[in-house]
Amino acid sequence: MLRSNPLSRAIALLEGPQTQGRGTPFWASFAVVVAIACAYPLFADGYDVGNNVYFFNWTFMALGLSLIWGYGGTLSFGQTAFFGVAGYSYGVISINLGDAYGLTLFALFASVAAAALFAALLGYFLFFGRISGVFLGIVTLSVTLVLERFMAQTAGPEWRVGLARLNGYNGMGSMPSLTVPWFGGDIVLFPDVQLYYFTLALLVVSYLGLRILVNSRFGNVLVAIRENPQRAEMLGYDIRVYQLVTFVIGSAFAGLSGVLYTSWGNYITPASMNMTAAALPIVWVAVGGRSDLTTTLIGTLVVLAGFQALTIHGSQYALVVMGVLLVLTVLIAPRGLIFGLGTFLAKCFHHKTTAGRE
Repeated sequence: MLRSNPLSRAIALLEGPQTQGRGTPFWASFAVVVAIACAYPLFADGYDVGNNVYFFNWTFMALGLSLIWGYGGTLSFGQTAFFGVAGYSYGVISINLGDAYGLTLFALFASVAAAALFAALLGYFLFFGRISGVFLGIVTLSVTLVLERFMAQTAGPEWRVGLARLNGYNGMGSMPSLTVPWFGGDIVLFPDVQLYYFTLALLVVSYLGLRILVNSRFGNVLVAIRENPQRAEMLGYDIRVYQLVTFVIGSAFAGLSGVLYTSWGNYITPASMNMTAAALPIVWVAVGGRSDLTTTLIGTLVVLAGFQALTIHGSQYALVVMGVLLVLTVLIAPRGLIFGLGTFLAKCFHHKTTAGRE
């Protein structure tokens, strides 16, 4: 029987082909994880809560790259470029407008829109110019590094937008934190409990929204384009439009990461767009499993936590480990280490369950 009512269709879109047949255990586990995440600040100190907000900030960029690369088949090194565009836009807008009356939320939406607009302009020339494969990766990396070099030479006092100075490699600072208008005054979302819940809510909504997107007709066409673009085009789909829309959505998520990071630390620097920064999201998504949003999310959080722990002993060790992880992923588990581990455990559990019934 076909699922015809709106609620059933929404559930089907959320489940998708990878969770249908085991949807109830998956969503029960998802609910438990969200409940634990909501309860976490009650048992942790302020530093740990703020540190977890830092981890959450980067997951939006990873989810966007999973959509562009894992589902769309387009490897982009431009995520940090859109991260920087949105982060600097937030700094300029919020410094000039201030944080009263919830204007920082306007700055958030305007900055993400600026990143999406930049992605639309760049993507139009890329996809409608039929640039693909390794050449698209080279172009997006080049754009990222050009932006980084441009922002690095803006240290002089003449480089300002209204009250906001760009400051080159000294970094732009003094932008306000996000504020939410409320009765009796604005609520300032410092990097503590308030910002934790705000970012967690955004992450849950973003994850569910992307699941609906990739399991919809649009997502099915996107995967078809990834597998065989010529065949998809012969079936009547304008693959350039689908690739461009995917690129813009994924880049907007990178822009959201840039805004949340900038408001979290009240600071942004051109180093956020350098070569190392451009490569790290590729590692996060590859290790987790680029063609699955859940493993991308888990892998990003695990790798970020490990990277931070290693950085305490020396950043060079952390970068070496990141490189080794990427090589191991390519050689041993091309679909992702976390994805491969999850598949293996699922098979073991299924085997034990089947054996028990027999």
